[in-house]
Amino acid sequence: MKDLERLLVNNNGPLRGSVEASGAKNAVLPILAATILASEPVTLNNVPALQDVFVLSKILEDLGAKVSFSNNQLIVDPRGINKTRANHDLVSQMRASILVLGPILAKFGEAEVSLPGGCAIGSRPVDQHLLGMEALGAKIKIENGYVHASVNGGRLKANHHAFDVVTVTGVENVLMAAVLANGVTVLENCAKEPEVSDLANMLVRLGAKIEGIGTDRLTITGVEKLSGGEYTVMPDRIEIGTYMVAGAMTFGDITIESCIPEHVEAVTFALRQAGCGVETTDSSIRIYPLISRLKALRIKTAPYPLFATDMQAQFMAMAAVSEGTSSIIETIFENRFMHANELVRMGANIKIDNRLALIEGVEKLSGATVTATDLRASAALILAGLVAEDTTTIGALHHLDRGYDSIEAKLTNLGAKIERITLAS
Repeated sequence: MKDLERLLVNNNGPLRGSVEASGAKNAVLPILAATILASEPVTLNNVPALQDVFVLSKILEDLGAKVSFSNNQLIVDPRGINKTRANHDLVSQMRASILVLGPILAKFGEAEVSLPGGCAIGSRPVDQHLLGMEALGAKIKIENGYVHASVNGGRLKANHHAFDVVTVTGVENVLMAAVLANGVTVLENCAKEPEVSDLANMLVRLGAKIEGIGTDRLTITGVEKLSGGEYTVMPDRIEIGTYMVAGAMTFGDITIESCIPEHVEAVTFALRQAGCGVETTDSSIRIYPLISRLKALRIKTAPYPLFATDMQAQFMAMAAVSEGTSSIIETIFENRFMHANELVRMGANIKIDNRLALIEGVEKLSGATVTATDLRASAALILAGLVAEDTTTIGALHHLDRGYDSIEAKLTNLGAKIERITLAS
């Protein structure tokens, strides 16, 4: 059982060697949801073996799809889907489950999806998803914890819609709904994250007509149906960024392969500002030391291409042992500093004031028993454990397994001392 598992992390000096990036969690989940729209089987390559992928696969199977997964290849046959109500027990396990709403509604004219669960890092309301669906002609009701969506005549109608705020999953959900809508839909103020573009490119591969990919204005010409096909998921820029910070913090010399370096330019810039060496090729990133102690940083999270909120916790761990006082302003989620208390347990000097964190660097951290509070917090605690004295014991590993494929094996291959154990029940 996950609640009895612990990760033991020890300081073993600089990390060295190369590590392969996995497929992106935040890209594969909407892409998986999009297979609902297809009329033939879809083969997805470079799919990471993550808990979230398994949960969404089970949701698809519960709807009637056939799903098989082997060697990072996932095949979905959506032709057997005969339900429009997503399983509550599965949906409640992660927030990304709301992404099945748009595809089910677009294909069948009605959908019922319970309000989702996941990391407790902020309210993350689904209002942007629902406003977009309503703009396409859907009637929305929320009853007994379920979103009920339906459309008269069974087919959504194209419209011109501007999002009130920049929302990644909101854009993805409405984009998936719009590809089968009648007419030309224009979506304004769209998130420009690479994961949105990856979804759009996958939809185009299946026959969707989308213009403006990678910009904040998407134009979608609705089609009658999507076909099947094959698509390769982009590499995970957050996993890549996490390993970059691991290399920097341990003053190691590591190379991350199978990357798209332009996706992590904000991380690269910050690490160079801190005094770390970074070299890139078309598909790899090398991290190596230039100075004996990293320098403090001023960081502010913001939508892509600026500094990602999903890298904030990892940089807080780095700031904890950097020279001087670092500041981090979190603008995306209102409750994403919960890992600070766990880092303090390891000897970090961190003060939180609403959305501002001030981190006074200390000479060293000490191993402690800590608890992961969300997915990226779990990574931050591992990074801290790699440079702390004695053993760091990390609990609540279900968060970690939602978003990092084989992290223990990958770090061990780089020279880390990290082990997963199961406590006696």
